[in-house]
Amino acid sequence: MIRKIIHIDEEKCNGCGLCARACHEGAIDIIDGKAKLVRENFCDGFGDCLPNCPTGAITFEEREAPEYDESAVKKTQEETKSTAMNMTVEEIMKVEDENERRKLMMAKMKAEGKKAPPSGCPGSQFVKLKQEEETMQKDPARQSVYTGKSVSRLNQWPCQIKLLPTKAPFYDGAKLLIAADCTAYAYANMHEEFMKGRITLIGCPKLDAVDYTEKLTEIIRDNNIRSVTVVRMEVPCCGGLQRAAENALRNSGKFIPWQVITISRDGKILED
Repeated sequence: MIRKIIHIDEEKCNGCGLCARACHEGAIDIIDGKAKLVRENFCDGFGDCLPNCPTGAITFEEREAPEYDESAVKKTQEETKSTAMNMTVEEIMKVEDENERRKLMMAKMKAEGKKAPPSGCPGSQFVKLKQEEETMQKDPARQSVYTGKSVSRLNQWPCQIKLLPTKAPFYDGAKLLIAADCTAYAYANMHEEFMKGRITLIGCPKLDAVDYTEKLTEIIRDNNIRSVTVVRMEVPCCGGLQRAAENALRNSGKFIPWQVITISRDGKILED
């Protein structure tokens, strides 16, 4: 039959496993570091996995696929639950197959009324960070502890372009900093001058070997972005990052203030 079903783009998938956890029916497994739809008849087509994907690798498509088999899903869930309840946590953790171990652990915790822990790669689970400056304002007694100490200005996690979601609460009204990886090491005052008050997106077009244009376009187009600052190194390969940002701004159809800052290899800001 022709029906709506998910499609996973393996090129975009980073193997974090968040979609597999979100799929209550157990249609998705992580195989060789990539999410795969292994049981098409377990996919109900509702897409609970979509918003959990940090890279936008999951979409809907309509194609020939087996009909959703709710009875088979429930039978498998009951079997997994029965197995899990007859095992200790220590025994479950010794299960070699990662997908089976994850399902057993989630089934056991659900049956015991416990909240399942975050699953997948912690590096791709996005959060808004509260830095020490905010902590000091709320707790003046701690100010002396931080006197003279540098404070991180990273306002969200993750910060790698490849791992960042295209939509997240921290983008609302944000000033974007799109920076080359090396700039934070070359320029000593990166946090105070550029990261402070901005959402930081970092990448290296040479090492990542990808064109960031499409993802940056979605971030700028689909969120309320106030401004864009690109910080790159003077080396030619950093031009790929600047071009991607410029193309994304153009493709978004928005008129947003933007600037490009170039850092020299000896850590100085180069004048235009």
